[in-house]
Amino acid sequence: MADVHELLDTWIANVKDEELLAELNTMKEQGDEDAITDAFFQDLAFGTAGLRGTIGAGTNRMNIYTVGRATQGFADYLNATFEHPTVAIARDSRNKGELFVKTTAAILAANGVTALVYPKISPVPTLSWAVRDLKCSGGICMTASHNPAPYNGYKAMAPMAARSPARPPMQFLRLSPRPIHSPA
Repeated sequence: MADVHELLDTWIANVKDEELLAELNTMKEQGDEDAITDAFFQDLAFGTAGLRGTIGAGTNRMNIYTVGRATQGFADYLNATFEHPTVAIARDSRNKGELFVKTTAAILAANGVTALVYPKISPVPTLSWAVRDLKCSGGICMTASHNPAPYNGYKAMAPMAARSPARPPMQFLRLSPRPIHSPA
């Protein structure tokens, strides 16, 4: 992993989200080593059912860039596995949920994946139903379950056919290796 200060500078040079940019600039101006290290010492890692973390700037936070990398990784899997992939997307009432859903749907569409987005807040079980009922290639829900309010998460599921003892549900999901970077 790159030096946390190099990552901070790369993010400052490339982030377009004003709220995240303000947070990054504050970290840099205050020289808050603990905040910089915690935000950039690792990529947010997939757990039992997806990503969960504090909302904010950095590779170790939930933000549109982390959501984008997760979605690109999922889109890569879907396009390699299905001829015409379709994904159902839902969210609960968590902060930034609607923004993360829009980001996810846009990235899927850019990859030729059809996104079926719930029009309002929906509980996670409705997503499982939609994936089965609509015969989707997968599903994504923005939720952090029981975690505190500053958290959000990205739960992804493959179709039921991909869930077997030989193939655990999360094996197909990885962050895209394409992190935020300077434009060429």
